Amino acid sequence: MKWKPDWPRARENLVRWWNRKGLALSLTAPRREPIEAVPPPGPEPADLQVRWTDPAWRIGHGLADIAARHHYAEAYPCFDAQIGPGSLGTFLGAEPRFAPETVWYDPCIADPDTYGPIRLSAAGNKWLDVHMRLIEEAVGRSRGRYIVAMPDLIENLDTLAALRGSQPLLVDLVDRPAWVHARLAEINQAFFAAFDLFFEKTKVDGGNAFVFSIWGPGRTCKVQCDFSCMISARMFRQFVVPHLTEQCEWLDYSLYHLDGTQAMHHLDALLEIEALDAIEWTPQAGRPGGGSPKWFDLYRAIRKGGKGVQAIGVGEDEVLPLIDAVGPEGLFIWTQANDEAAAENILKKVEPYR
Repeated sequence: MKWKPDWPRARENLVRWWNRKGLALSLTAPRREPIEAVPPPGPEPADLQVRWTDPAWRIGHGLADIAARHHYAEAYPCFDAQIGPGSLGTFLGAEPRFAPETVWYDPCIADPDTYGPIRLSAAGNKWLDVHMRLIEEAVGRSRGRYIVAMPDLIENLDTLAALRGSQPLLVDLVDRPAWVHARLAEINQAFFAAFDLFFEKTKVDGGNAFVFSIWGPGRTCKVQCDFSCMISARMFRQFVVPHLTEQCEWLDYSLYHLDGTQAMHHLDALLEIEALDAIEWTPQAGRPGGGSPKWFDLYRAIRKGGKGVQAIGVGEDEVLPLIDAVGPEGLFIWTQANDEAAAENILKKVEPYR
């Protein structure tokens, strides 16, 4: 990889981390000078849809940012091709509403009794085509310099909520449990089909990159159920676990995005999914970041449960205390430094653990 000469070692360390046998460190910092002169992308489009979906703007803006950053240790130069958190829902009928920092989704299932099965049709699929054009152009412009990550597809109850609406779906869990299970099974099949379409376009060294800076030498994905913060542990086991298990068994490498303290009561169920490889922790707004000692017991519990763990938002001065508290084996730390000198100092201290 031209913008990551030490990619072979980073790749090896990421594989070791997936196998819970080593430490992975994603460390970035601003460069004094860009690694390569990249033409500026031009003024930011006023139209939010253009800002999110136009390949010329997105890629120009993304490459300028990538070229301006150092990617140390297991960090790698990557164009993030996601168009909002939950692209799969748009492929299945939800209409996106673009905001400056995210994308929201307008549901399309008003009457579950008459809507019919959920199916992915690639032909004439507007939002699938939009995503594919962005990815194909990003891959075409990479010329071996960087990786193109897959879209943030999302699955399970989160995608069904995008199609049905969160409040109606909460009622459906009680009134139409069989309907919910049938739709979740169909969403899994749609996820598998969509994943393979993008995997064929983005794979590098037999694997792919996904959000949270993960890469694995096979089908690699972040999985989640943010909807789970609104349901009990019993309902999580009833509705989420069977379909999440099928998804993890189909994937080669899976990382669960555990989002907020309201979802912590599902940890035991997640640890019981044998095919799930790792768990990432995101503290909600207003809580200490991922490097805080407040979360050390959580990380230890995940490791004791046999899963790898990823800590994000770790401060420069929190890296070594986190390693000392949790241990390097199976730990993935995602951090950034303010400048090259600070990053190289972190790397020097962490090197004995890699």
